[in-house]
Amino acid sequence: MSLPPEIRKKVRLLEISTRRMVNSLFAGSYHSAFKGQGMTFAEFREYVAGDDVRAISWPLTARTGKVFIKKFDEERELTLILAVDVSGSLDFGSVEYFKGEVATHLSALLGFAAAKNNDHVGLLLFSDQVEHFVPPKKGRGHVNRILRDLYYQKPRHARTRLGSALEYLRGVLKKRAIVFVISDFQDSQYADALKAMSKKHDVCAVVVADRFEENFPDIGLVDVHDPETGETLTIDSSSRNFRETYADEQKRRKELRDRELRRAGVDRVDVGTSGDFVAPLATYFRSRSARGGR
Repeated sequence: MSLPPEIRKKVRLLEISTRRMVNSLFAGSYHSAFKGQGMTFAEFREYVAGDDVRAISWPLTARTGKVFIKKFDEERELTLILAVDVSGSLDFGSVEYFKGEVATHLSALLGFAAAKNNDHVGLLLFSDQVEHFVPPKKGRGHVNRILRDLYYQKPRHARTRLGSALEYLRGVLKKRAIVFVISDFQDSQYADALKAMSKKHDVCAVVVADRFEENFPDIGLVDVHDPETGETLTIDSSSRNFRETYADEQKRRKELRDRELRRAGVDRVDVGTSGDFVAPLATYFRSRSARGGR
């Protein structure tokens, strides 16, 4: 696939900025937040004060006359899946970034953190259908390929249907994986699909939102376009009745989203399109580490 120069440049710049954050903010955090699938025997070594006596190898101790313990290493073979919403509603942002740009930056951060730990990384792009799937592989070059696809792949559909994307993932993922679902979650009836996914996989919902979506400002007559339905309307934003109706509808949608995510019982991270959208992810990693990576 021949990529336009501007796409290659974007990927390169994103890799450079992300590498710095991975090395500073995420040094060790990702590794400790997500545990491996078990422990494997590494070697024997002589006992020193403070070692866990339960690790003592009594047969070897009896043969040698010295106290030895068994040392184990974590089985680190993990798979990270980035399930990224590319529906029309992600093409919106009122401050520094579009929601889709935030999703791409977070995907890069998570992808390179996984690559640094020698984990597999895969990508699913979805709208109301599965748009694109990249099977998980290892390596920084593979993460770069994922970023190229995030920038280059143009969605064929505009609406959102989380359930179909999650059902697809359940079908193709044969081994346990860490699944980050990055979306604005402007959908309904996806709690059961998320819950079913979490029974086998480690699932985290990353909710991307823009503050403009909660309260419409008074900017007079304006044409507004719904990127998911294609509908365009002229509204009078100076109307107090309109702004109150809009705020009530957004509150209803937010409550629906929050109710669905609570019912699904998965981890959740909230990020915005302004300010530091990396900090919430770092906080989540530290929280997981504190509870033992579970």
